[in-house]
Amino acid sequence: MYKTVILYQSKYGATEKYAKWLAEELGGDLMETKNAPIEQVETYDIIILGGGIYATGIRGISFLKKNYPRIKDKTLVVFAVGASPYDEKGMAALRERNFKQELAEVPCFYCRGAWNEAKMTWLDRNLCRLLKKAVAKKDPATYEPWEAALMQAEGECDWTAREAIDPIVEYIRQLQ
Repeated sequence: MYKTVILYQSKYGATEKYAKWLAEELGGDLMETKNAPIEQVETYDIIILGGGIYATGIRGISFLKKNYPRIKDKTLVVFAVGASPYDEKGMAALRERNFKQELAEVPCFYCRGAWNEAKMTWLDRNLCRLLKKAVAKKDPATYEPWEAALMQAEGECDWTAREAIDPIVEYIRQLQ
């Protein structure tokens, strides 16, 4: 049995929820990326990192990039959490931005998160409002999936679902 750690960086809680579900399902340890000393992380065989998507960047991915020389021989897996429904084009853009060079072969899974304007920081809330105004000027028939989701998100929405971790769990179990 491989020793597994689930690292996560969660701003509003959806990524943390998925990380906890993965830890329960896989019997792995759970750590916030910001509190994860590399000396401890490198003792694991499987390192799963989860982070929210912000402007096509995955929170916490810098941990893997920074420490890659020390963990390159480990099994690395990433899951990204966003408010939009899954979209192949969006995933391709996410991979292109976050998985360059040494991380190019790291598998990345997607889990749909949540939207809660009351929990958002002032900056995030206002950036989302500005983005909504810009998208509203477009013809709704031409919206990308993320744009349609943005325009529908209002107040509080929670799309998290435990079954979203199933592909990650299946991937890890086939390694063992």
